[in-house]
Amino acid sequence: MHCPFCKHTDTRVLDSRVADDGGAIRRRRACQACDRRFTTVEQIQLAVVKRSGASEPFNRDKVIDGVRKACKGRPVTDDDLARLGQEVETALRAAGAAYVPADEVGLAVLDPLRELDAVAYLRFASVYKAFESVDDFADEVAGLMAERAGDPQPTDDVDAPAPPGRT
Repeated sequence: MHCPFCKHTDTRVLDSRVADDGGAIRRRRACQACDRRFTTVEQIQLAVVKRSGASEPFNRDKVIDGVRKACKGRPVTDDDLARLGQEVETALRAAGAAYVPADEVGLAVLDPLRELDAVAYLRFASVYKAFESVDDFADEVAGLMAERAGDPQPTDDVDAPAPPGRT
């Protein structure tokens, strides 16, 4: 480690602490030549392995840009996209692998995006899952509708029968 002040190569670690819920290590260092102190943060480099076999560093902005295209015209803010990008990165880091297949990055996007906006989810899923027909869309929409059916939905139907046990 080079001292950022005098560029000397001999530094001493004074203190080490875990940071970012175990995703990084913060080290307090002292230069042996100029005696100045500085902090370094060591973080696991997360790499994405593409289908071609090539790997590149994980880039949260690249994930956000892909999701932004699916959210075009939807009521999704930049803050929402930033949170989604953070969720995806956190999920991938929590898996503990230094190399993540590109497919897993897409899978990590699907659940948070489904919670954020169903239409954007369908757009993203249609590309990611390579929908080939209207039936593929219909199946995915049916899955979303079934998922929502599990949630209590307000009803405007006054003539709807009362739930069992209530009158």
